[in-house]
Amino acid sequence: MDSSSADTGHVALELGRLLGPLRRAVLRATRNAEGLPDLPEAQIELLRALSAAPDGLAPREAAARLRIAPSTVSNLVRTMTAAGLVERISQPHDLRTVTLTASATARELLERYDSASTAALVTASAELPAADRAALAAAMPALDRLLLAMERQGAAAARQAAGQDRRGASAG
Repeated sequence: MDSSSADTGHVALELGRLLGPLRRAVLRATRNAEGLPDLPEAQIELLRALSAAPDGLAPREAAARLRIAPSTVSNLVRTMTAAGLVERISQPHDLRTVTLTASATARELLERYDSASTAALVTASAELPAADRAALAAAMPALDRLLLAMERQGAAAARQAAGQDRRGASAG
């Protein structure tokens, strides 16, 4: 293995090791700062997807955007509808078809989460040396590209798995 591969492997290992704890620390600081409810990350992700879709999303569209199983979306929606965070809008032409939207309460919570998480990150970043803040800023485009690469990789793996499932089902 050449040094470039070793460096890439080390960066990947460290990034994987840090992402979960960093995400949880930001979420914890955000909740504590604003006295926000302890929403699971999956619920926050669904609310973000619904808030980004002005006309709402069908449950299958939400699952595809989040890259999770439709049954997971159904479970999230059940809990979140009971909590007043998601609204299910039946379509007049087909009562079996629903569109999901984030409620006004959910949109207000997301604004508070975003504001508090930004403030928490600004405060924590201010404690870092200027060189670290500059390195974080310089890393943003690379992190965006890494996210896109991970999403492409996940989509390719899902397509491959779906193709194997179809082949396996036709063979049986």
